[in-house]
Amino acid sequence: MEELSLEFVRVVEEAAIAAARTMGRGDRHGSDQAAVEAMRRVLDTVPIAGTVVIGEGERDEAPMLFIGEKVGLKQEYSETVPEIDIAVDPLEGTNLCAMGVAGAITVLAASEHGGLLHAPDCYMEKIVVEPAARGAVDLDAPVKDNLRAIARRMERDVEDLVVVVLDRPRHEKLIADIRAAGARIRLIPDGDLSAGIAAAVVGTGVHAVMGTGGAPEGVLTAAALRCLNGEILGRLVIKDEAQAERFKSMGIRDHKKVYTTAELAPGREMIFAATGVTDGSLLKGVRFFGEGVRLHSLVLTLATRSVRFIESVHLSKRADVKVRF
Repeated sequence: MEELSLEFVRVVEEAAIAAARTMGRGDRHGSDQAAVEAMRRVLDTVPIAGTVVIGEGERDEAPMLFIGEKVGLKQEYSETVPEIDIAVDPLEGTNLCAMGVAGAITVLAASEHGGLLHAPDCYMEKIVVEPAARGAVDLDAPVKDNLRAIARRMERDVEDLVVVVLDRPRHEKLIADIRAAGARIRLIPDGDLSAGIAAAVVGTGVHAVMGTGGAPEGVLTAAALRCLNGEILGRLVIKDEAQAERFKSMGIRDHKKVYTTAELAPGREMIFAATGVTDGSLLKGVRFFGEGVRLHSLVLTLATRSVRFIESVHLSKRADVKVRF
């Protein structure tokens, strides 16, 4: 799969360009649609037999990139073309893009068949930490104990930690507990996936992510953390009886199970790719200029333990175009 990494970068880049052209227009649905259509179009040029396992929802809710949809150029190749499971978030942070706020990214993760948990579209309790704190946290432990454990592993004081939390009413107690423990908080309006990745990269100023967010985003975060040696612990949250039946139909019996990074993304081969749409702590946003488009992407591969930050320039088709450093 290693040879496909740049192909997947191309997919998230085109989605980012399409989304960025809608930035600041206040139309979150339009931003998402632009990213979805671009991602779907480019995926069909990649030499894979792909199946979407995490996408825009069920087929009756999403016209493309729905769960179970087949993508790729299988028909153009022999039967040796790899069968790959695909998880996508064509635009993580639709509101961020629509309002021109930092942190919107386009995301794709890929693994061999069965390598990504088929997570239902529900909430998930999460805690994400950097490599130094792997094995030190417990989803059921008091917040202050987890923060002390993280600080101890990082050889710093709790007061030095920055914890990212989604700004939601459901996190009122969590926020109070973090503040009582002495840690600092960065509240974000959306985008806990990009925050989770940032927590595993030294130098971003993010040391942990806590709270309840989307389960599909949890799986995508796990795919990245497999490559970055970070850790995520997650537990699915049941909203109502209908959702409980949905869980059962997907084979999920233990609603209290705490999933580890390796259980959310168990694949032996893993590729994770993301491109910035608006500026964030990890990736720069899309830049349009007279002679093209400049993009900033991240691609991770588990097999070779490679982490690549890629700056690309897509040149315009003018005859006199020139590249600037």
